[in-house]
Amino acid sequence: MKQSVEPGAVKHIALIGNFLPRKCGIATFTTDTYEALRKRFPDTRVDVYAMDDHPGRYEYPEAVTGAIAQHDRAAYVSTARAIEASGAQALWLQHEYGIFGGDAGAHILELLDRTTVPLIVTLHTVLEKPGTQERAVLEGLLRRAAKVIVMAERGREILQRVYGANPSSIAVIPHGVPDRAFVSPDAFKARFGWQGKRIIFTFGLLSPGKGIETVIEAMPAVVARHPDAAYVVLGATHPSLVAHEGEAYRDRLKALAASLGVDNNVAFIDAFVDHDDLIDYLQAADIYATPYLNPAQITSGTLSYAVGVGKAVISTPYVHATEILADGHGVLVDFKDVAAFAREINDLLGSERNLGRLSQRAYARGRTMIWPAVAEKAMNEIARSITAHPKRLAANPAATLKALPADLAAVERMSDSTGMLQHSIFSIPDRRHGYCIDDNARALILTTQMADVDAVTRDKWMTIYASFVQYAWNPDKRRFRNFMNFDRTWCEEVGSEDSNGRTLWALGVTARDAAEAKHRDWATAMFDMTASLAFELGSPRAQSFAMLGAASMLEASPNHPLALEILERFPAQHLALLSEARRPEWGWFEIVLAYDNARLPEGLIRAGAALGRQELIDCGIETLRWIMAKQTSPEGHFRAVGSESFGREYAEPLPYDQQPLEAQGTVEACAAAYDATGDRHWLAEATRAYNWFLGANDLDLPLATARDGGCFDGLMPAGLNRNQGAESILALQLASCAISGLSKRAGAVAGKARAAA
Repeated sequence: MKQSVEPGAVKHIALIGNFLPRKCGIATFTTDTYEALRKRFPDTRVDVYAMDDHPGRYEYPEAVTGAIAQHDRAAYVSTARAIEASGAQALWLQHEYGIFGGDAGAHILELLDRTTVPLIVTLHTVLEKPGTQERAVLEGLLRRAAKVIVMAERGREILQRVYGANPSSIAVIPHGVPDRAFVSPDAFKARFGWQGKRIIFTFGLLSPGKGIETVIEAMPAVVARHPDAAYVVLGATHPSLVAHEGEAYRDRLKALAASLGVDNNVAFIDAFVDHDDLIDYLQAADIYATPYLNPAQITSGTLSYAVGVGKAVISTPYVHATEILADGHGVLVDFKDVAAFAREINDLLGSERNLGRLSQRAYARGRTMIWPAVAEKAMNEIARSITAHPKRLAANPAATLKALPADLAAVERMSDSTGMLQHSIFSIPDRRHGYCIDDNARALILTTQMADVDAVTRDKWMTIYASFVQYAWNPDKRRFRNFMNFDRTWCEEVGSEDSNGRTLWALGVTARDAAEAKHRDWATAMFDMTASLAFELGSPRAQSFAMLGAASMLEASPNHPLALEILERFPAQHLALLSEARRPEWGWFEIVLAYDNARLPEGLIRAGAALGRQELIDCGIETLRWIMAKQTSPEGHFRAVGSESFGREYAEPLPYDQQPLEAQGTVEACAAAYDATGDRHWLAEATRAYNWFLGANDLDLPLATARDGGCFDGLMPAGLNRNQGAESILALQLASCAISGLSKRAGAVAGKARAAA
């Protein structure tokens, strides 16, 4: 037998859904859910995040911790950060397709991808015949959810049959209803001026799918037998319908009643009433009608409320109605069956005994659905989800981690006779995205740095990557192209500044480090032909890449004029940027953090070493220390600047998503700092950044797959991005080469020191 939640067992949850004063059923439901949780579990903190279709329109109560602008993707991301930072133990999401932004509401998945706490989802709609994107969104929710709540058994059945959901992940919890005493309708009728009338009642946002026409068309037959009968429709017109056609639909309904001669027996109350008033209206009614037209409707809050206060219900057989009114708890008639509605209304109004019995049976069913009972059932599921949520195991201490030898296997897996493909699905190359010069330039550098590769293999791959670079050169535009389709057609005439700077960098390294003269000669010639493009680069990173290439070329060819000019020109521009952006707490070249940050100080350090300018080295060391501080977690391990940080002015970095490129760039920048200073602090810092690949990171998860040289694409709040693209694989392998070379150099220095002693 399942145990109830002990008081205080769940300390803190986050709740996402619409919220009053927004006028819709989901807002009412979420608000009622919040109130029920607060009353039943007063020691539990509940943070409400309200979906907001019109930012600035609603005056939310203090219960609302934050609002999520429906169509603003950034709002979902920032809310995920807020939930993670809040210490919430679980996230309870109220899901309806129309309340979230993106295709079929896909933006909500952006939020869920960035949270690590257990997810509980209440599905207010379960489509039996979903569209492609609707299916994708729901399957995304099912993959992420620890528990899925539906309000009808049919919902459970559809989830299993149509979506293949795990039966153990699904719970059926009915729609909550208020805890009101059973009373005679006559006790409330005077309040609304309904004395002496027999009230058939419908409430909810007015829209064509509610089938109001069916009951209006039944009213002539009802009035013929019961002249005191009145059909009251309470509810504002649905906001989306108002935006499209104003009140034209309501006017059509009024015109229909007039044409049938029952306009004096049909009343429309155009209002969105508060909770207590709504229940009073319900209790004043004799019969509740739900003539809805959608047979697949899984949930109806209006029907639940009516049953909860003991109304005799006549309804069409949509899913929720067939379940809640089963076993004689209500009356079901066919969709659009005007005669059946008239017959059943007349029969109930003609027999006080039958009307009373049906009302009492409905009330008995409603007692199983009162909000305190629903809140407890939901909290049971939340508590079990928290208990079952896997606890992270502590990683091995960083001191026990051992650098991996460079391994070409995954690089070869991602490469063909054209070059290295960009992306993969898991470890399988995804040819739809073709190639780019960024990755092929990096791959070219890697072939010069790997020590343990046989000459034939090295020659093969170096030639392929060099050929890609060569073919990418567009002499008419004097720029390298970047993106190539799988059929070897170019996507553009001119690549980005970064891709051009990175290519110059690869040419300089190849000219210096290639094992064979033929490759060194080719790289030197290509650098000579193309490097003047550097003088038109405005991006600081592109300039840094060009500086790194120029410093390498200067080692291969001392006094190389183009390389010298690049190294003389760009550092001054970077120092000017630093001076302009600097603040007492901000020692960086830009007012924002972005990708590959460590390349900026690395470029200055390498330029200073090549030119013999200590002030450039000193500035590079200072800014590298600053960025290293930003890339350090409170626990002391390396934390790459998350991609969500990009573009936030003078703001502390955010932790996710973390990319392998950042760790690689940091390893190589620290290696440059060690080479320039001999300070073993930089060996330790390089090792700390490298160990990020091995699992010394925020999630204690290794990104490197040691058995085949692969690397996952990133670290996300909920785990790894398990794709293995070219950039990530190359980042690991280049970092492995860099840390190996740095360790050997540091070891040689230490050995000489011991010998001298």
